[in-house]
Amino acid sequence: MPTKDEAALNRYKFRRALEEIEQAKGRGTELVSVYVPPTKPIFDVTNYLRGEHAQSSNIKSTSTRKHVTGAIESIIQRLKAYRQPPANGLAIFIGHQDVGADQTAQIAFVLEPPEPVVSFLYRCDSKFFTEPLHDMMRERDLYGLLVFDRGEATIGFLKGKRIEVVKNMQSLIMGKHRMGGQSARRFERNIEIEVGEFFKKIAGVAEEAFLPKIQDIRGILIGGPGYTKEQFVREGYLHHELVKKVVPTYFDTGYTDEVQGLRELMEKAKGELRDLDLMREKDLVSRLLEEIRKTEAGLAAYGEDQVRKVLAAGAVDALLLSEGLRKHRDRWKCAACGREFARTLAPGDEALAACPECGGSLEKTATADLVEELSEAAKEYGTRVELISEDSEEGDLFMKAFGGVAAFLRYKVG
Repeated sequence: MPTKDEAALNRYKFRRALEEIEQAKGRGTELVSVYVPPTKPIFDVTNYLRGEHAQSSNIKSTSTRKHVTGAIESIIQRLKAYRQPPANGLAIFIGHQDVGADQTAQIAFVLEPPEPVVSFLYRCDSKFFTEPLHDMMRERDLYGLLVFDRGEATIGFLKGKRIEVVKNMQSLIMGKHRMGGQSARRFERNIEIEVGEFFKKIAGVAEEAFLPKIQDIRGILIGGPGYTKEQFVREGYLHHELVKKVVPTYFDTGYTDEVQGLRELMEKAKGELRDLDLMREKDLVSRLLEEIRKTEAGLAAYGEDQVRKVLAAGAVDALLLSEGLRKHRDRWKCAACGREFARTLAPGDEALAACPECGGSLEKTATADLVEELSEAAKEYGTRVELISEDSEEGDLFMKAFGGVAAFLRYKVG
């Protein structure tokens, strides 16, 4: 059973692999995708692929025929490593992708999906078939969001760590007046009628947005100023199936718009959402800001160079890494002087061309995804790793302001 850190890192590796798989483009139907359910015997899969291999010999294009049969042979060879499929089955992607200049290069991925593969599938196309994996990666934590008063309403979703606005509405209901007597009472009645119509409109939009997803919605959070929100539910405007999903606590918010209203609702609902990754990320980034703002040096460090320094000193309690990092750590050794060098490179950065010390030729000895490399380094010191997405406001801030690398310290480092 993987630890929490290992499970988070495995999800990250899976997403990164999926990104690479989807970038591959073949010249023809040269990219082979195979999905193996956990219940399907490897022997049956191998026999099926041998049949497809025989059929592929009829492909007219020489290069396509060669690449497809080669991919199938490679898959069969890789399946020999398994006596039976893993607990969630296998997703295998092998083929030749176009790399330009009339050249191709083989790409190969063998993944153990995060959820069981439902049915066996073999497909040959100009791109890999990844839709089943996206279904497995979809956000499971889905909440309906509704903030409103008599003048405005906003309906949206909390999908994992992202707030998605469905609609913002303005009521245009008249405000204060100076009428008296019967005119005042008639005016108030007209306002109440308008409020009722606005509530019906809110309920209609909520019904259209929430009902199709009712089985997936964990709860509906309702917020707004005053007692309007309680009145809205109590007087039966909301569809009875949606009422069953309403979180019993109503949240007092000062705003009802798309930006401040929904975010304030999230803050007020922290108790109900405390188990979500979104709340964990908010707390981590808020704590990081607090430590950095302290007049005396707080127990935090940020930036890759500084974090590597405190990590090597064994002073890091928790390592914070952004899932949005798209860098790699390369290592070289000089053939002439024997010195070793390491650099962190972003896509498009130039690698070391020669030894910085003697000008000798360099041999690359290792390359690794930066998140994976730092996570492995943290493991050596018993440091826990917290991966932070870019989907939330706090995650976006963490990436832009701190470069996606920070740490909480066990003690101050001079």
